[in-house]
Amino acid sequence: MSPHQIFILLIIIPPAFFQSVKGKDCVCDLKNSDPAFPDHKLTKVEATAKQCIRTITSEKMMEMDILVLGLQQRITQLDENMAKLEKEDNSKLYGAVSMRIIDLEIAEIQNLLDKLNATTKEYNHLSTQTANQLEDMKDTMEDLEKFDNMQVVKKDRENQNYKKQLEQCKDELEATLPPPTILPGRCGLGRLVKVAGPRTYSLTVYSTSYNYGAWGRDVNPAPGDENKYWLVVLYTSNVYGNFIRQYSTLSTFLLSIDPIDTYIAGSNPTTNTIQGPNMIMYANALYYNCYNSYSVCQFNLTTKSVKTVALPSDTGYSSKFPFAHLGHTYGYTDMDFVTDESGVYVIYATTSNFGNVVISKVETSNPPVLGQTWSTSLHKRTVTNTFMVCGVLYATRYLDKETEEIFYSYDTKTNKERYDLRIHIKKMQTNIQFLNYDPRDHLLYAFSDAYIVTYELVFQ
Repeated sequence: MSPHQIFILLIIIPPAFFQSVKGKDCVCDLKNSDPAFPDHKLTKVEATAKQCIRTITSEKMMEMDILVLGLQQRITQLDENMAKLEKEDNSKLYGAVSMRIIDLEIAEIQNLLDKLNATTKEYNHLSTQTANQLEDMKDTMEDLEKFDNMQVVKKDRENQNYKKQLEQCKDELEATLPPPTILPGRCGLGRLVKVAGPRTYSLTVYSTSYNYGAWGRDVNPAPGDENKYWLVVLYTSNVYGNFIRQYSTLSTFLLSIDPIDTYIAGSNPTTNTIQGPNMIMYANALYYNCYNSYSVCQFNLTTKSVKTVALPSDTGYSSKFPFAHLGHTYGYTDMDFVTDESGVYVIYATTSNFGNVVISKVETSNPPVLGQTWSTSLHKRTVTNTFMVCGVLYATRYLDKETEEIFYSYDTKTNKERYDLRIHIKKMQTNIQFLNYDPRDHLLYAFSDAYIVTYELVFQ
């Protein structure tokens, strides 16, 4: 369980700590000895509140308004008729008729007064009853609040003690375990053994409008930009993009607050337009496949300029050697840009290497240049995505709608290939169009059928 999960458990359940039989874990023996929260009182308060809402309604308030308005109109009419009667002559005929009309109006006024008095009495009764109910609810909520405060204070003290016990358990466990074996020349992470998560899973501000895109953080940010996040969506047939959206933090990203858009090209595809979903941000520059070419584009967000470097002329582009599996082809994914602790790489395939994966280091100068290159025996169309960690290329393949598998690795230091990896990635959507590793937080950033996702890499 994660630290956050442990914290929640410790607030409500007192555990006992000990090491497991195998001596590899700190184990919590959980026993619930706390008094149960009096939820029946809270249920009663909710029921009383609903009854109050049903008792005093806007319709009943309107009924009183209608009676008062009708009474005012009748009294006004009576005043007018009395004025007319005073102006009439003493003719017995007209006088008798007018008096009869006035008698009827007085009777109607008396009827309205009787209804208003009855309604007022009813409302006085309801008001008294409701006031008593509200006072009862107030007393009950105060009791519940006192109960909760007592429990929180008590559990907070116990929680501090449990934290100390956990730390002691971890210290003892770490002291008994030998240090992990790290191969020479590695960056100190050990062997990749698991992908945990997802840790983040959310739609972007565009909802499900764009299935293809990329996102993440600048792997080598300028001072002050360490917490920035970027997003690119492919708006034309899941192929082309022309601007980068940036957010100051992950929270503003998820809530889509104060985005900053930087345009690379116009809405119509041109030489500098982004082609395909595989791209990365490094040192305030976006690296991506230039439109309809076998060249790498470097877009500098500060100068708004684009520099390019060409890959070998037999490099596949425009869906010649895309990522794929038996049931689906990920269009325009001929080039995949990845990052690790040492910088930027481009993953592609050439006809001279029979459509197999080629790895080239991209030196992030201005303009960029190609560095060392490695050829593999991995056919690119059998792969759905790649990423780099500590100079080792990892490749994924599609297993089913719920699972992607890391099955392959290529070590650029030893030139050794492995096809026997069985590390599973739990998918939240059917396809993953973009995948990249960030060495700053050891997370995999994925763009999956319009959703942004992160996974945590676990090393031995």
